[in-house]
Amino acid sequence: MKFSREFYSRDTIVLAKELLGKVLVHEVDGIKTSGKIVEVEAYRGIKDKGAHAYGGRKTARLEALYGEAGHAYVYFIYGLYYCMNVVAMQEGIPEGVLIRAIEPVEGIEVMSERRFKKPLNKLSKYQLKNLTNGPSKLCSAMDIARSQNLMDLLGNELYIEDAENEDFEIVEAKRVGIDYAEEAKDYLWRFYIKGNNNVSVK
Repeated sequence: MKFSREFYSRDTIVLAKELLGKVLVHEVDGIKTSGKIVEVEAYRGIKDKGAHAYGGRKTARLEALYGEAGHAYVYFIYGLYYCMNVVAMQEGIPEGVLIRAIEPVEGIEVMSERRFKKPLNKLSKYQLKNLTNGPSKLCSAMDIARSQNLMDLLGNELYIEDAENEDFEIVEAKRVGIDYAEEAKDYLWRFYIKGNNNVSVK
């Protein structure tokens, strides 16, 4: 079951935690890949020095963040990689949740070919461990790129669906890669499923 707009139109911290255990799905050209979300980071926009929209910054790149909740904000980093955020709150409030890691559920053979250009049974233990344990890795494995930016997650191509109830403990930790963000670098706004092998940084 996909989620309604109301699911996404909530406090960003609450949404971040709620996304854990849910399933991210991408269906493109008849190929479906999916993975359980096991690690996320919340970014709280204008007042968050770690966020792209800190200080009310507005650029064409940030259009999705300022838009309606429940859309994808996909951005390019280092001139090489894509990362995907889920837009939260409401239009005009540029907050979102970065999907940091997933546990493959469906289409893992396809993910292997996309990431490493070889079949799953040819992956080393290191490659298997690193298949989707990072924001750009999961985007590569699931073929999420610029064309998915601004995509409505209530649609039929890129979406998040509910999963069977699962008991797990949520770990709260510092976000990764934002050492420039002064006091914001110490906010415990990264959340992950304790004990999951696909988490990027424990």
